[in-house]
Amino acid sequence: MRLDRTHLSTRTVGLAVVAALVLLGCSSEGDSAEPTVPSETSTAVTDDAADRELAGIVRDPAPVVDATTVPSLTEPGTDLVFRAEPGGFQSVYFGYTNCPDVCPTTMADWAVTMRRLPEDLAAQVSTVMVTVDPDRDNEILPGYVESFVADAEAAGTTDADRLEAAAAPFGVSYDVVTTDEGDIDVSHSGFLYLVDDQGHLVVTWPFGTSSSEMAADVEQLFTAQDTT
Repeated sequence: MRLDRTHLSTRTVGLAVVAALVLLGCSSEGDSAEPTVPSETSTAVTDDAADRELAGIVRDPAPVVDATTVPSLTEPGTDLVFRAEPGGFQSVYFGYTNCPDVCPTTMADWAVTMRRLPEDLAAQVSTVMVTVDPDRDNEILPGYVESFVADAEAAGTTDADRLEAAAAPFGVSYDVVTTDEGDIDVSHSGFLYLVDDQGHLVVTWPFGTSSSEMAADVEQLFTAQDTT
């Protein structure tokens, strides 16, 4: 599936801008900074000016994100590839289970998004959560993510280089530190990503994007796919 972007009215943002994401202060102690949405650059008007504009951010060119796999925690012994099944989409979120606000809010919003989609479309959208806190999450992440979306897949690795290589194409930033008091603080960028069946990142939703907007984006992307 290759999306014809001339059929989509979108907001676009340069690679350098998205890569410089501000970390969300989503610590285990509950302190959370306001998320910063990357600034946008203008893009040409599409063939049909009346087309709906995507709520999410589109990067041009679309990053290829399937070069590095991450071990599946849902199906141990297999690797998760950041690529949707043919004709579908895959949502990807990098977070952690002890997150007090940003992660559960994002996953709850995505669960509502999936329920808003027509059943035939929802069946073609998979959900993945990758932990940025694998030392604490690898055993419990499958149950956590499945509590939001029943057939969601969990992934994680304690290989720091492999995790960094997987996160970099998305523009994900994260940091896990132990304080002098022995507490673990985790900061991470709070974006939700949608990947197509070519391993391309097609849209990035900032934290706080509503479920209705995300569902409308997904339906619009399926429609664009059908018209190419």
